[in-house]
Amino acid sequence: MEILTRLSLFTPYDYAALGFLFLLWMGIGWRIEHPATSRPSTSMIMAGYRQLWMREMVTRQPRIFDAHVLGTLRQGTAFFASTSVIAIGGTLALIGNAERLAGVAEDITRTNLPSIFWEIKLMVVGLFLTNAFLKFVWANRLFGYCSVLMAAVPNDVDDPVAYPRAEKAAQINITAARSFNRGLRSIYFALAATAWLIGWAALVLAAFITFIVIWRREFASHSRKILLDH
Repeated sequence: MEILTRLSLFTPYDYAALGFLFLLWMGIGWRIEHPATSRPSTSMIMAGYRQLWMREMVTRQPRIFDAHVLGTLRQGTAFFASTSVIAIGGTLALIGNAERLAGVAEDITRTNLPSIFWEIKLMVVGLFLTNAFLKFVWANRLFGYCSVLMAAVPNDVDDPVAYPRAEKAAQINITAARSFNRGLRSIYFALAATAWLIGWAALVLAAFITFIVIWRREFASHSRKILLDH
């Protein structure tokens, strides 16, 4: 009964807005990873370049440049993982101090609601941030696997296992990048979820704007045009 009482604090519009947020999050992620053949996403175009990178690595001597690039990619995943942890800590701190947040929200929204109302909204933000952290950590580990595979590629281009191992390294690299991009999208939608503190209408607007921003970067950005130019 207590759970039902807490859930009754939210209107049907709140539930619809929350569903809209998750629908856009999952929808844009699926579309980016499964685009139409005639209109590939930036992520998929980059996946092709990652394969080319690993094939070029076979003939490049020495491979210091490749090691440096991969090290930079790992640093990026480590940075965002650390940032996600800090953001999760800040969110948990707000949840633990929801009474003050409720007081501020009451001044803004002119409503008098219990602290659990705001705590649940912050939990949604925390959920996205936690997912982002897990994706970044996994991406970092996969880039580590990729470095081992790259080291296992023979220096002799005539070796029959050289290009097959390079292809394995490419696929692991692509998988790591996919996990990294999923983590970024989770952060984007975590920021959108904070708009729910204002109200369901703000959440819908923030979710839609986030969707448009991500869609543009993946399907209509200037950088994508450059990648497609031959």
